[in-house]
Amino acid sequence: MTTRLFSIFPKALSALPLSRVGLRSTLRPKPHGIALHKIALKQEKSAFISSTRNSKMSDDEADPELLALLRQHLQGKLNLDDEPETGVLEGAEYVYDNSIDVALDMRATKNAAAFIYDQMQQKQYSTETWAEHELHPKTKDESTVAFIFIMDLLNFSFWSLRPEGERFAVSYRDKTWTGYWSLVASLQRALEEDIPITDPHFWVNEEECNLESLRHVFRSCTDEEIPLLEARLTCLREAGQVLYEKYNCSFTNCIEAASGSAAALVNLLARDFSCFRDEFQFEGRRRPIRFLKRAQILVADIWGCFNGEGYGSFRDIDKITMFADYRVPQILATLGCIGYSPPLQALIARKETIESGSKYEMQLRACSIWCVELIRREIKRHHPEAKVNAILIDFFLYDTMKSMEAEGKESMPHHRTRSIWY
Repeated sequence: MTTRLFSIFPKALSALPLSRVGLRSTLRPKPHGIALHKIALKQEKSAFISSTRNSKMSDDEADPELLALLRQHLQGKLNLDDEPETGVLEGAEYVYDNSIDVALDMRATKNAAAFIYDQMQQKQYSTETWAEHELHPKTKDESTVAFIFIMDLLNFSFWSLRPEGERFAVSYRDKTWTGYWSLVASLQRALEEDIPITDPHFWVNEEECNLESLRHVFRSCTDEEIPLLEARLTCLREAGQVLYEKYNCSFTNCIEAASGSAAALVNLLARDFSCFRDEFQFEGRRRPIRFLKRAQILVADIWGCFNGEGYGSFRDIDKITMFADYRVPQILATLGCIGYSPPLQALIARKETIESGSKYEMQLRACSIWCVELIRREIKRHHPEAKVNAILIDFFLYDTMKSMEAEGKESMPHHRTRSIWY
């Protein structure tokens, strides 16, 4: 989504009283290394939780949300055991608690929450914003679900180290599209050329769907080819096979199998499609850390496209977290919400590739998820009536970062990781 959201971003950002003192203190090398760093992080986190709690209730008052859940459970209206969870937020908090290379500035995060809420209100940002972009589907039917499925099946790795005029780009409707929009433009162009790119039967047909045909679908108006073309073909093959064997060649049957639960649909994707199983081991934890970026954004895009109705109706949509990629961490750092250790900062500044699943990369992604969750909580704390969740905050921040990029206002580069996960 590249709709320009606000042009006053740099001015408004400079007006925010963003304190970096706490962040610098957590990232500065200490005599006792990791131990003191963890203490500083926990002190900062405790101060943030304490301040937000005091703004609403005293320590001896019961949490009304917890009481409501308990009341529903006792009345038989809520069976917590039957409600699916993705585990993404839990894993993100664990990495944040144990992170030594990425830290959050709690004061900047609270300031960012106020700023983001104000801008989203001014722009009337909602699920309806999703369909406003000229390349997103406008119909609300099964063909749209199929389009969104392949869109997020292949929604990964568009960054380039080449200059803007030389990077992979797609010419479509008299415009040049880069990044995520180059993918959407390619898919729309293929459909106009009568290529059945959204049909799982096409994906498993090795004679019709192969590297040569995909090079045509994703042909660039520059000399650079779309990254990871072979990996995209592999994703198509696997997805087509799974849909054929288990879901009668239609992703709508996956949605039906999730029984109206966004978390269940995310879990289904991670269980049945290995190309959506975005999870890694992290030191000190037996269970893997789950990010599930593309699985989550697939559910979110369906929710946004259908405005929370029909195929997009999910009772637990707020369980979806921010989508851990490279753009949202970039703007969170620009806002002063997150900061990096000197070695990690140097890698990002030099635009060196950070390995997928490495400790650096997992800290970047997990701390970004947790930061957006804290922003969401802060907004809801001050505006309980606000219809805002991590999805809308993520969409908003992504749009904002892309607008800044288009205007040449990036103050720092994003991290570089080449993978199928984002």
